[in-house]
Amino acid sequence: MKCDFCGRDESLPFVCNYCGGAFCGDHRLPEAHQCKGDLTQRRTIVAPPQTTFSWQTPPVQEAPTLKRGASPFSRIEVRDILIAWLGIGVAVAIVLSGGAFFLGGTSPGGFLLAVLVALVTVGPGFIFHELSHKFVARHYGFWAEFRMWPQMLAMAILISLIGFLFAAPGATYISGTNITKTENGIISLAGPITNTVIAALFLPLFLYGGYFSLVGSFGLWVNIELGAFNLIPLGPLDGAKVFRWNKVVWGVAFGLLIVAAYLVYGLVF
Repeated sequence: MKCDFCGRDESLPFVCNYCGGAFCGDHRLPEAHQCKGDLTQRRTIVAPPQTTFSWQTPPVQEAPTLKRGASPFSRIEVRDILIAWLGIGVAVAIVLSGGAFFLGGTSPGGFLLAVLVALVTVGPGFIFHELSHKFVARHYGFWAEFRMWPQMLAMAILISLIGFLFAAPGATYISGTNITKTENGIISLAGPITNTVIAALFLPLFLYGGYFSLVGSFGLWVNIELGAFNLIPLGPLDGAKVFRWNKVVWGVAFGLLIVAAYLVYGLVF
């Protein structure tokens, strides 16, 4: 989808709830795209635009109102979470098995074990990272749901065959009127913080020893790495939005994760 202001291709466009246009990250704010809508209207929750990575048309027909006692997850979202989680597990297991060249020498039991390890270590790092964005966004009154990207998930599995992992299994789509820099920054910061918490949960396993230590070290390192990577202040990464919101908060968070990554690398490797 092209940005309505500059024409740049944008796989994850932002919808403006004042004029209804779809814009890139640089022109998502009303003042950045010279919005012609009524900027005095109250915040309302709206459905997201169709994107390059849509699985259905549109991803959500309307933004539902969450009723008291109702599940915070739709059936489509649960499906997408489970498929993305399993896909990441398979891709990581292929990498752990050495890629396509060594995969033939791996027993079915050994490959299944690698999948299980990936599901409990790498899977939570990706999925809970995205879900943290969802729940913080909902706290601020925005519609938010996770959507799996089938093309990117298939690409992750194909790339894993050469023994390398590059995965973007999906994203949390957020829609709402007049999101502030502070709200956007805090929503974005929630992902790396979640990775840090997950990493801390693996620390006792790492210190326990034996096979648990192997699983713990992998979960510890992967989640610290994911948290630090996502705080890089470039492009669509969380770090760019946190940096625009508060440079001090970004610097402290990014610095702590870099130090943690250095320390964990020394312990694990």
